[in-house]
Amino acid sequence: MILFMSVLSVKSQKYNDGRPYTELRMNAKDAGIVMQYGDGPSNCDLLGARDVWVFEADGTYYMHYDGAGSKGWLSCLAVGKDLVNWEKKGPILDFGAPSEDDSKSASYGVTYNDGKDWHMFYLGTPNTSNAPDLVPSFPYLTMKAKAKSPGGPWIKQKEVIPFRPKPGTYFSVIASPGNVIRYKGEYLQFFSATTKKEGNPCVQRTLGIARTKNLDGSWTIDAQPIVPIEEQVENSSLYYEKDNKTWFLFTNHIGIDGGEFTDAIWVYWTKDPNKWNPENKAVVLDGQNCNWSKKCVGLPSVLVVGKRLAVIYDAPGENSTSHMKRNVGLAWLELPLSPPK
Repeated sequence: MILFMSVLSVKSQKYNDGRPYTELRMNAKDAGIVMQYGDGPSNCDLLGARDVWVFEADGTYYMHYDGAGSKGWLSCLAVGKDLVNWEKKGPILDFGAPSEDDSKSASYGVTYNDGKDWHMFYLGTPNTSNAPDLVPSFPYLTMKAKAKSPGGPWIKQKEVIPFRPKPGTYFSVIASPGNVIRYKGEYLQFFSATTKKEGNPCVQRTLGIARTKNLDGSWTIDAQPIVPIEEQVENSSLYYEKDNKTWFLFTNHIGIDGGEFTDAIWVYWTKDPNKWNPENKAVVLDGQNCNWSKKCVGLPSVLVVGKRLAVIYDAPGENSTSHMKRNVGLAWLELPLSPPK
C-alpha cells in the first residue's frame, strides 16, 4: 500500500494541474536540426518554420510546414531527396478573402493520395494574435484543397466543408485536420478537437475520428473522442506495423509550467484504429532525448525510410517555449515498432 501511494504521489506532481502523463518511453534517437527558419522565398518563414507534414512521392520528399511571415502563417513547401537537405519553394496556399474562414491563416496542410488526385486538408482561421507574431488563434477549422500532383498547384475547394466545431461537444472550440487513413471501406481522419470545461482555466484537447466515403464531401464525427479530453494532445501522424498488426498514433502533448506549451511527442497504440486505450501511451521525444530543445517539442510527422521510422518535428531550441523562431528537427525509431513495457 505504501508503494502504491508513492507511485500515485509521483504521478500527481508531474503536471501542476494534474493532467495525465506516462512513465513509459519509446525513445527516438534525435538527429538534430535539418531545416532552419528565416531564409524562405519572399521571407515566407522569416519568423519561424513549424507544424510539419512530410510525405514521399516518386522518390522525392515533400514537406509542408507553417511559414511565419510578415503577413501571417501560410503552408509552405520544401522538397528534398533525403530528410536532411531541403529546398524551400515558398507558400502553397494564400490567405482567403476578409470574409472567409482562412482570411488570417491557411496552414498545416495534411495530404492524402487516392491513387488519382492529391487531397489536402488544411487549417484555416479568421483570427490571430497581434503583430508581428500573428499566431493563428481559435477557432481552428478544417478546410480543403486539391491537386493533380504532390507538388501542387493546390486549388482551394471553397465549396467543401469537411466538418466544423459544434457547441456542446468535445470539439466545440477546435476541429482541425489530422492524418487520413483508409480502413474497411471508409476514410478515417484523426482530427484535433478542443473544448472548454466550466471552471477549468485551460482548454482540453484530444483527438477524434471523422468518417467519410467521399473525400470531396462532408464527414461524420464520432460522438466520443478516441481518448479523454484530459489527455491534452493535438495533431496526428499514424504508422501501421505489419509485424505485430499494431497501429501507432504519434501526437503532440501539451504540458504546463507557468503557461501551456508543446512539451513532448507522445505515441498511442492499438490493434483496432477505432478503439484506443489511454493507458497505452509513451513518450517518444521531449527534453530528455532531444539534443537541442530541452523544454519544448512541436508536433510530429512520421514516415518509413528503409528500416527506420523518421519522426520530423519542430522546436524553438534551448529552454524556449515560444511559438516563434522554430526550426525543424529529425529523430529516428528503429523498425519494427513494438509497444514499450
